Amino acid sequence: MSDASESMVIEPPAQEVKQAPQTEADTEAEQLSKEDKGERPASAEDPRKQEPHSRPDSGHLHHDEGQTAGEKVEEEPEKPVEEQETSHDKHQGGQEEEDQESQEMGQEGEQTAQSGEDLVHGGEGMSQEAAELPRGDLALGSGESSLRESEGGEGKAKHSPPGGDPLEDSLVYTATPRTLFEEKEEPLVKAHPLNLEWVFGINQNLPVFSLQDEGRIVILYGSSHTVVMYDYTNNTQHILQGHCSTISCLCVSEDRRWVASADKGPESLVIIWDSYSGIPVQTLFHCHPEGGVLAMAMTPDAKYVATIGAEAAQRVCIWDWSSQREDPVCTAELSAAYGVQDYILFNPSDCTQLVSNSESQVVFYSWNNEKLEYTVPQVTEKSFNKVVGSFSQTVFHFRASRALTGTSLGNLVVWDRIRIPTLLKPHNKQAKKMMHVQKDSITVLTVTDSYIVTGDSKGHVKFFSDQLLLLTWYNHFNLDPVRSISFAKELPSLARGETAYPSDCTIKADKLIIRNFVISATDAVVLHVAAEATQVNTLVQEHCKPLHAVACHPAQPVICMGSYCGVLKVWDYQCKKYICSRIFEKENEINCLTYDPKGLLIGVGFASGAVYILDALSLNNVCSEPFRYAKDTITHITFSSDSKYLATADAEFTITVFNLVSKNGEKSWQYLGRQRAHYKPIQDIMFGINLDSKMPRLLSLGMDRVLVEYDLSDSSKDDLRILASDHIEQSAVAKCMTWYPPVTKESFILTANDQFKMKLYNSTTKMCRKTLLGPTYGSPLKKIALLPVACSNELKTSYLAYITEDQVGLQILPVDGNPHKSSAVVCHPEGVSSFACSYDGKYVFTAGGDDFTVFSWETNMNALEAAACLGGKDLVPFYSLLEGGRDGELFRELEDYFYYCQLRTQGIDTMETRQVSTKIPLTETPFVMRALGFYPTEQEVEDMLNEVKFSKYVDTGKYVIDIDLADLLKLYINHRPAFGISAYELQHAFEVLGLQNENCGNALNRGELLQLLQSTGEHMTEEELAEYFSTLLGLNPEGGRSELGNYDSAGSKHLLENAIPEEITAEMFTVDILGLPTFILGPEPSEEQLTAQESE
Repeated sequence: MSDASESMVIEPPAQEVKQAPQTEADTEAEQLSKEDKGERPASAEDPRKQEPHSRPDSGHLHHDEGQTAGEKVEEEPEKPVEEQETSHDKHQGGQEEEDQESQEMGQEGEQTAQSGEDLVHGGEGMSQEAAELPRGDLALGSGESSLRESEGGEGKAKHSPPGGDPLEDSLVYTATPRTLFEEKEEPLVKAHPLNLEWVFGINQNLPVFSLQDEGRIVILYGSSHTVVMYDYTNNTQHILQGHCSTISCLCVSEDRRWVASADKGPESLVIIWDSYSGIPVQTLFHCHPEGGVLAMAMTPDAKYVATIGAEAAQRVCIWDWSSQREDPVCTAELSAAYGVQDYILFNPSDCTQLVSNSESQVVFYSWNNEKLEYTVPQVTEKSFNKVVGSFSQTVFHFRASRALTGTSLGNLVVWDRIRIPTLLKPHNKQAKKMMHVQKDSITVLTVTDSYIVTGDSKGHVKFFSDQLLLLTWYNHFNLDPVRSISFAKELPSLARGETAYPSDCTIKADKLIIRNFVISATDAVVLHVAAEATQVNTLVQEHCKPLHAVACHPAQPVICMGSYCGVLKVWDYQCKKYICSRIFEKENEINCLTYDPKGLLIGVGFASGAVYILDALSLNNVCSEPFRYAKDTITHITFSSDSKYLATADAEFTITVFNLVSKNGEKSWQYLGRQRAHYKPIQDIMFGINLDSKMPRLLSLGMDRVLVEYDLSDSSKDDLRILASDHIEQSAVAKCMTWYPPVTKESFILTANDQFKMKLYNSTTKMCRKTLLGPTYGSPLKKIALLPVACSNELKTSYLAYITEDQVGLQILPVDGNPHKSSAVVCHPEGVSSFACSYDGKYVFTAGGDDFTVFSWETNMNALEAAACLGGKDLVPFYSLLEGGRDGELFRELEDYFYYCQLRTQGIDTMETRQVSTKIPLTETPFVMRALGFYPTEQEVEDMLNEVKFSKYVDTGKYVIDIDLADLLKLYINHRPAFGISAYELQHAFEVLGLQNENCGNALNRGELLQLLQSTGEHMTEEELAEYFSTLLGLNPEGGRSELGNYDSAGSKHLLENAIPEEITAEMFTVDILGLPTFILGPEPSEEQLTAQESE
């Protein structure tokens, strides 16, 4: 091989697979000679010589050399077209004057035409056969051409997956292109509490594909972890769900029947879908476990899929997905020196050839006999004495031996095979010429029929002939850089007198017969271009920057959403229609928004600290100028129930309040005051109603574990006063709060903390009245909201909607710790930032933040109630939370301790008749908890006792002084740590408080440890400290007695100095002092792993 290229052959492990005969050098030369003549090489049918499978359609677009074997196409003879004076103005819709850019493009067309002639007539130019191919003929492209569907394009023929055996009763076998979007006679039964119903948003980093363009316009695109098939004509969506991580790449077959999607998650998947039925027909697990799939391509016949992984050392794999084979047919590992290969493509005329590229390197592949060979030709500035630029995409030319690569400087690098006999292989290519075809960066490069098409950084689309002559361009789309161009699979009609195809830019001004196409841009806009008459329709126009703000109208099916691109959009979520929008010029990062309870106003908070109050119908400003009192991001915004107050929280831990005042008979909003009552970020704010005065109440919850209530009635301008400040958590951090529904006589505030606990606080005294186990789905609850109850709700049950880091869920109220009363589903794998509930409780909307999407989830309460019933009644759900269940050792111990407490309270040595009871004194509860391995703090003990003590006080006016076994079991499950005792917390404490010792570990001095225990947290007295350590170290006879006794602390100091070493490490404290089992600490498990372990 020449010095200008590198070569490598990767041989996978030998397997029992039918091999094709080895190809000798003379056979390769013969095949390459056929390529020069435009013939299809023999190896292109199937690299492994498998039996041909049924193709989904009946015809194929091809070169002039005739039909492909087994395929027939009846082409209507081309009719002559009358010559007429045409210009680029007619192509653009009849503009009377050309702009300056059009003149420049015309000059650029003449230059590229001359360059094209040089390329054709030069020694290294295009072949004469390719040059003679008429532009108007329909030639095989790069996968955009397709088969004419039988019976007028309706696709009524029955098909099966490539290589598979058709089943007469299979939904895939009987499906047609219209099956998926046909109206069903009976609605499908929804078996899940939350069902994804609509997707607002698009992943602009993925290509958009045209699936149908005849009779209806159907496109396919990715959005977060879903694939959306959008019928623009009927305004309907079908959502393909199967990935748990954000989709990283998409590809489709030539006939658009088969769709492949892949992700980059820790358990990456490649899923093959049938686009006619929406059914996943194959799933490839763990294709690239070390990083997921970065790029993917499918052969035109849909039989093979090629993937490139995101590993440090990237792997290229070829998969025969239509067989039962689980491992790839062949693989190759690429060097990191080739850059990150993020684009791959099969040769449409020979599926044994592939090409991939990074920004700096193009790699050509050839595979056969389960070997994947590749070459890496080198291109530098010295190759052509020009700056090449960064590579974007590579395509194969109509002539199979050639390929083209677009660059960021508007160049096209022309590749052709090396003609040295010893290197005569299809993938041995080198750069022959570099053509400068335009000034702007080429972001998309594709071919269709006999045209080469580019999309650039200015949103323009240009068509070139196979000789690289500029034919026409579209520059009036007003788009950001083009991300993808997808041509319709349907054949364009031939040019006749009544057709209105645009004319090309040549002197003859021939009709440019092209297919309709779909173009997507990086600004999340998707356009459909009807080539005939150049009609442009906007199919999708969504947010192109992080979307964190979403709110629902309190009385209408209207949703409002805002993003960091400064766009505020209002939708009718029932009719799926866009209502209105507004673009903010000065502040362009919308971070939060809310409707007022009357639905007349919208409050909008920006990342700049500005606050706008808008009219809900027109989106115009209610105030002449926005409020700009905050200097940092507005994180929360809410109206009071009477719509007279508006409160915001910002990233500076400050609460700001605005109120509605009357001046001269006119009402206007004015600034009331600001207060910084927290020293850590504010987690949540909410308004309530004072039960006595009916005045609004304002509360804020901070990461500092403090709940603050503000005195609105006594506050005046520039003087926002605090009514109360309560420390509500000891070790956990409250994440969110809401008002508990009036299911009891007592008014409660419901909070959720980062230890998977939900707590009820008396709204007046702020006393913790109940602690309950919350949903344990990977991460703690992030936000909660009471789901509005529809008037048609027959169950009259209240529900709670919530979000975690990446999931959305529903909870049946009242909360009692029953795990079967809650359900959740992954909504945004990269994180959900906020959510909103519809006014009737039928929909929940989640905003994905960095994935730029909003998902609409339809609620199904019957499914949630059914799941709760199947989980069991009474104590059955709680038994499942115990290790071993009802018959396990832990429950038997609980029973033993329960009856032992009865004996102990009546006296172990008493001779009197014992009173057998089903209850024990409430004061025995802490001892039972510690015996079971749960060691509550004094504050937690007080909360447990108060929970039982005041449980019936509102109804009876009496305290509860004893507890039965059922209530004791619930109390234990709800209060104990959700995932048991964690040694990582203790290790972290020593890392924070200790100093590094000689063994590179963290240790505490004995005196420092004793001092910390006496002065911080729930500090102990010296006598208590001596008693506890003496008991733990076995120096106190208390451990062998059945009843409490008095401890003599005399001499305890001397005993502690002798028993406790001078230097204490975390392991020593855990094993030697606390007496916990010995274990080796590894990496701290994630919350998802802890949840999985708990469920097992």
